[in-house]
Amino acid sequence: MALEMRTRCERCGTAELPPDAAARICSYECTFCVACGDAMHAVCPNCGGELVARPRRQAPGRP
Repeated sequence: MALEMRTRCERCGTAELPPDAAARICSYECTFCVACGDAMHAVCPNCGGELVARPRRQAPGRP
């Protein structure tokens, strides 16, 4: 089962999270930009889980 690669930070709403961008996720795939993840001390505000680096996926259309 593949991760859902969400493109928006759930805290600040930035649209700067393409599949190859750095982001933070919890085990429920809540997604945050790195700045928000750091500001929340790597704790998901939705479930209380740990926020970790999201694996990067090559963006569609890139060689």
